[in-house]
Amino acid sequence: MTNVQAASVPLASHRFLGDLPGPRLIILGAVHGNETCGTRAIERLLLSLSRGEMRLLRGQLTLVPVCNPLAFERGRREGDRNLNRRLQPTEQPVEFEDHIANALCPLLAEHEVLLDLHSFHTPGEPFVMIGPPDNEGALEPFAHAQAEVRLARHLGVNRIVEGWLDTYARGMAQRRQRALTHGEPGEQGADLDPAYGVGTTEYMRSVGGYGVTLECGQHDDPQAPEVAWQAILQTLSLLGMISRPLVAPQDHPLLMRLTEMVDRWHPQDQLTCDWQSFDPVQQGQVMGRRHDGQVVVAPRDGWLVFPNPAAGVGHEWFYFAQRSDRSLE
Repeated sequence: MTNVQAASVPLASHRFLGDLPGPRLIILGAVHGNETCGTRAIERLLLSLSRGEMRLLRGQLTLVPVCNPLAFERGRREGDRNLNRRLQPTEQPVEFEDHIANALCPLLAEHEVLLDLHSFHTPGEPFVMIGPPDNEGALEPFAHAQAEVRLARHLGVNRIVEGWLDTYARGMAQRRQRALTHGEPGEQGADLDPAYGVGTTEYMRSVGGYGVTLECGQHDDPQAPEVAWQAILQTLSLLGMISRPLVAPQDHPLLMRLTEMVDRWHPQDQLTCDWQSFDPVQQGQVMGRRHDGQVVVAPRDGWLVFPNPAAGVGHEWFYFAQRSDRSLE
């Protein structure tokens, strides 16, 4: 185990080496401090490995049960800011998450595969987020889409979501334009950095690896740690790192593409009901109302994703998704 001191709170990682060469896998928990299902599942894996109940056959396995120890200690999403936004090393760290990023980014770069375990605000079914198809574009060039999709399909969930970074980039452009037009973007401000959408998986792809974010369920769902645990076992089995039968991939998972990011502009902006992630909406259906009476409607048939009725002003209120025509074969 190694400890990296970050602003007086240690970031702990645990590394295991198999007898044979193989993949370099890193598994993260509690990137957000109030998302503890991954932490519980990783602690379960640590106990199993330490007792000899499970043996690593090949490759390198690194486990980080708590990526944001300050937020975890306080039982909240963030320490000073969102660790899973603008994740990059910095020469002059200011916020707590800057210190963590300076330890976490080099650790990610040492690995080939990432499994990042999360949960979400409101009730809903688990799902997995993947990156783009292989491409040589400027935003998120990538060359391991097939391996990433294969991993996503083996994690035991039947919803797959793509389109994060390009949707976020468009949302940030709209946020910057609003800041220019209206002055301050909101009472609490908004991070207008163009790289603000880069989190763990996006950073992993930028350094030549691949990875997925598994949203294991609602924060307090008692089944979420089990979803995380089964995903860990499936990942290790898929990569040939443990001796365990591999459960077959999900047949015909529903693939959605994020297309819109909607910010909350005012403390009195209200969602129209207690939306849950992946609630279906029809074109023209009202999803939220602004404080001045303006309505926010679905641009087409699709789903409402990541609703956050308590979102800060100038931050993500919810997302809109539609069915993707991308092939997963």
